[in-house]
Amino acid sequence: MTIILYIVIGLVLLILILAIIAPKTYDVSRNIAISRPISEVFDYVRSLKKQDEWGPWAKKDPNMTKEFKGTDGEVGAISSWKGNKEVGEGEQEITGIKENEIVETQLRFFKPWKSESNAYIRVNDEGNGSTRVTWGFSGKNKFPMSIMMLFMSMDKMIGKDFEQGLSDLKSILEK
Repeated sequence: MTIILYIVIGLVLLILILAIIAPKTYDVSRNIAISRPISEVFDYVRSLKKQDEWGPWAKKDPNMTKEFKGTDGEVGAISSWKGNKEVGEGEQEITGIKENEIVETQLRFFKPWKSESNAYIRVNDEGNGSTRVTWGFSGKNKFPMSIMMLFMSMDKMIGKDFEQGLSDLKSILEK
């Protein structure tokens, strides 16, 4: 009985230590230069509906169901989706817009697990009709997910999707 008690205490201590050292936040972003003027790029990326044309998730589940509320490209617009296991279920709401600078959104995931993240698409004029687009998101790792992040990398999980999406965005806008 004493051995079992020591094992239980050891496991509790291990979990506490892991919880203390686990990353509490994440921030993933990628960027790309697009040979188009900033106003043209910004007008395109502010649209939630157009994200399906370049975002990687629509390709992962072409049968995903989508619903839109509000005025697309304006604060308060919401895009919701229900898809396969790869894309899950959730919604994205535009929470802030600074013209020709940034579109801020909140991502609310319902499946495969509940979480919230703040996302953004930032544009910067690089001169000569070129625009740098930075796409990213950040959030908090809640317990017990924070412990899992000791062994997984959000950057490795999502970074390639951002790279693919930005590459597709560049192809569309530079046609």
